[in-house]
Amino acid sequence: MIPPLIRPDTEPWRTPSSWWPRLAAATAHLETPLAAVSLEAFSHNAHDMLDRAAGTTIRVASKSVRIRSLVDAVLALDGYAGVLAYTLPEALWLAETIDDVVVGYPSVDVTAIRELASSPELASRVTLMIDSLDHLDFIDEVAPPGTREDLRLCLEIDMSFVTRPLGHVGVWRSPVREVAQARRLAEAIARRPGFTLVGIMGYEAQIAGVGNRPRGNPARAVVLDWMQTHSVAELTDRRGAIVEAVGRISPLEFVNGGGTGSLESTSADASVTEIAAGSGLLGGHLFDTYSRFRPAPAAAFALSVVRKPTPRMATLLGGGWIASGPPQKDRTPEIVWPEGLELQAREMAGEVQSPLSGAAAAELRIGDRAWLRHTKSGELAEHVAEVAIVSGDEVVAMVPSYRGEGKAFL
Repeated sequence: MIPPLIRPDTEPWRTPSSWWPRLAAATAHLETPLAAVSLEAFSHNAHDMLDRAAGTTIRVASKSVRIRSLVDAVLALDGYAGVLAYTLPEALWLAETIDDVVVGYPSVDVTAIRELASSPELASRVTLMIDSLDHLDFIDEVAPPGTREDLRLCLEIDMSFVTRPLGHVGVWRSPVREVAQARRLAEAIARRPGFTLVGIMGYEAQIAGVGNRPRGNPARAVVLDWMQTHSVAELTDRRGAIVEAVGRISPLEFVNGGGTGSLESTSADASVTEIAAGSGLLGGHLFDTYSRFRPAPAAAFALSVVRKPTPRMATLLGGGWIASGPPQKDRTPEIVWPEGLELQAREMAGEVQSPLSGAAAAELRIGDRAWLRHTKSGELAEHVAEVAIVSGDEVVAMVPSYRGEGKAFL
């Protein structure tokens, strides 16, 4: 059981020289690899995200947390409501206790679709994501209309930015981009028995998921600022027009947009009723590269030194907790304590070992520990069965990750 999330009065994580030793002391009795979440830092992030959302509801993106008790703790706060799941089996599992779950990606899981279609309770709690009539055809083949529950649908629209100097910027998701495309698809859904269109989603990844202050690259920061400013203007106009057109065909319960990195701009879009966000709760180091905000390092993990390949080096057992995205240095964990450690350029963070060098490496002995921050958030929970919840100087709870509950959805 996680205590209520109360906004802390102080920010001790701003002083690394005392913050990390304190976390290490609180968890010293636990074996590595261990993952820990500071209750105070997590609470700070949850409340800070509400401030940044400026009154727009935040739907928790479970992909970025994957620890059910933390999701529940956030949903207990005013201003958070519902979950954006990443697979239909996960959504069905969460819907056992959560009454509003939107599946963020289309599903072709036959078993899960049949389970959803046969349960009035699940069908009322779970919303499927679609972006083409092919998705409806697939569902109808698995569970024909007239033999199943009516299913709730959310239409995803493309929020990428397309401009002459940069080309396509963003992620390749939905093929539905223009007002006319969205209108035709909404009209077709309205004619199909057994489906109800209740929402629209559009994820502006080029803003929400791209830090505009990349380390050591001020020229790129200028380009990113230009791109994000122009992208916000373009997608605000286009999304608003799509929402208006689709809303004339099917009354919409919600319009979902954005993410942790775009809470400010997405909440300013009058057509958006909720923002999906989750990564900012745990505060992975990817979000240190944004000018608009700086989350607390709420989550971190510790690994043990098991080798000394040279007197001036130390090798950790494990460490390759790699984030999704382009396979670059910023997708690897960041060593935060002791200070003065660095990964080897030709080996980096490995599946079974991570050799370290740097000034502090010579002082490390067999059995010592190093603390690391993950890049985004979801990858942390995939490597541990349980997470230590730390408050002050002690562990106040041990909670299971999805993996610890025997779940591996994707």
